[in-house]
Amino acid sequence: MAYDRRTFTAGLAGLIATFPRAAGAQQVERSSLRLGVANKAHLYYLPLTLAERRGHFKDYGLTITTSDFEGGGQSLEALLAGSVDVVTGAYEHTLRTQAMGQDIRAVIELGRFPGVVLAVRKDRPFKSHADLKGMKIGVTAPGSSSHFFVLYLMAKAGLAPADATFVGVGGGPAAVDAMKAGDIDAISNLDPVITRLQQDGAIRIVTDSRFPRVNYEIFGGTNPAAVLYAKQEFIAANPNTMQALVNAFYKTLKWIATATTDEIVNTVPTDYFLGDRAIYVAALKANLLVYSKTGIITRQGMNSALNMLATFDPDLKGAKIDLQRTFDDRFIRRATVLFDDPTNSDLENDERRPDVDLKAFRD
Repeated sequence: MAYDRRTFTAGLAGLIATFPRAAGAQQVERSSLRLGVANKAHLYYLPLTLAERRGHFKDYGLTITTSDFEGGGQSLEALLAGSVDVVTGAYEHTLRTQAMGQDIRAVIELGRFPGVVLAVRKDRPFKSHADLKGMKIGVTAPGSSSHFFVLYLMAKAGLAPADATFVGVGGGPAAVDAMKAGDIDAISNLDPVITRLQQDGAIRIVTDSRFPRVNYEIFGGTNPAAVLYAKQEFIAANPNTMQALVNAFYKTLKWIATATTDEIVNTVPTDYFLGDRAIYVAALKANLLVYSKTGIITRQGMNSALNMLATFDPDLKGAKIDLQRTFDDRFIRRATVLFDDPTNSDLENDERRPDVDLKAFRD
């Protein structure tokens, strides 16, 4: 019997519908959580928006209050200050905090590629990344993944961070306006901002990490992007809550992999469209390969992220980072078992839990 994609999706949705019942076997320690994110409307954080809009958090007994910051560095600061419990943010922050003596760990990978795009004004001469010298470059915020991305490209071209001026322009209409007004010479940002500027003829893209080929050229493989991370003490004190969170996000990743473009676009708020639904559709199509297939950060990906940061950050050059301590994979392993067999609630004694070798595994 032949099955089309729609039939398969419908059947899988039926399986997923029973998934939350198994998770309910263990009571969450915290039913209400404060979550930090930066520029939530970015496609970088699409799994968070979809998990909320489709009710996946509620499926697992969770109520999420979201604080939306201008940049990933602010989300991290909020976590360290205790004003949020968990963060959806760049994996790089787990590395930087460990170098600072803070034990912050990711529990699921949401994006396997950064999806960050570097572009210059359409009329700006540009032959190589060395031409970034002297430019005023717009990033979402200092200390954000968009900032790290361009610092890495500059370092590979022999430039120092001080060779350019960085301006925080956010990740929405203000970023679009800054580029169109000529306030900045180049921009390192994400979708839908990039697609909006591209469709309006305002930019020329010079480096595009939305696509696997470019990431393999730049980083040598995957480079973990958005993750869910938290303090290790919070993870240890709330294992059932963390499991519920990971289950909800994993369920969302699986839905993204099978949903149609229209189903996804119809789920997000219309104010994400930057005034044009067609722009958002085009942006989504450009980012569909960014999202993690497994939720697992590979060992290669961890090394790639660390090598990237060490290229331009003196605090990470030669720093002793225990990569295994940056990613707690227990929860994603359990989520995959529940997804494959929703009737199984005895996770602690389940011998089928996948034993993932992070040194050999490749997403």
